[in-house]
Amino acid sequence: MSTHKSVLPTTECIRCGTCCQKGGPSFHLEDKALVEKGVILAKHLYTIRAGELSYDNIQRHLIPATTDIIKIKGQKDSWTCFFLNIKKNRCRIYDHRPLECRALKCWDTREIEKIYATNRLTRQDLLSGIEGLWDLIKDHQTRCSYEQLKRFVDALKGTEKDAALQGLLKIIAYDSEMRKLAVQKGSLDPEMTDFLFGRPFTETLKGYGFKVHNKEGTYRLVPVKATKP
Repeated sequence: MSTHKSVLPTTECIRCGTCCQKGGPSFHLEDKALVEKGVILAKHLYTIRAGELSYDNIQRHLIPATTDIIKIKGQKDSWTCFFLNIKKNRCRIYDHRPLECRALKCWDTREIEKIYATNRLTRQDLLSGIEGLWDLIKDHQTRCSYEQLKRFVDALKGTEKDAALQGLLKIIAYDSEMRKLAVQKGSLDPEMTDFLFGRPFTETLKGYGFKVHNKEGTYRLVPVKATKP
């Protein structure tokens, strides 16, 4: 007689926390009120900007974002969602969790696949009415676009590599200075800069195969193995 026990398929959430440990959700228009009402604070969010390489959970590979992707930050240096209570393995905002959290069923991904890339919430949806701040964000987006960054990165392999390197270092420096000035002169919470201006180039360039070294305001690029953004 066989003693092997059959394993029944999962048909409901057992609150194992695995999905929460793989990263926070992306926000959709349906989640706008969560930010506007302060249920989720802007300092707990970050923005993947248009053109930035990002890991698509449905296609399972890196692709450039077609628009802003606003996500919840991880805890410390991990992907674990900021709002997961690790000790109790519970979501601290469960009754007000974002759309993707409500749609995700690890045993049946059809619902999350259907909404995943639709009606994404953008910074413009949340900030366009704030005069001055929105102009600053638009200026940063123009001068520090990922389209421009990719042109410079690609040109590093060609005959114009010296000019490309200088151009790349220039926008890295501008990106860093913009964040500092926004905090110093705009009295912004430093934790909000990853939401307002996206993640800094000093971090995201790892996804393009480079590490940025900064010594007293002088930046230097070092080739490294590209990592998942």
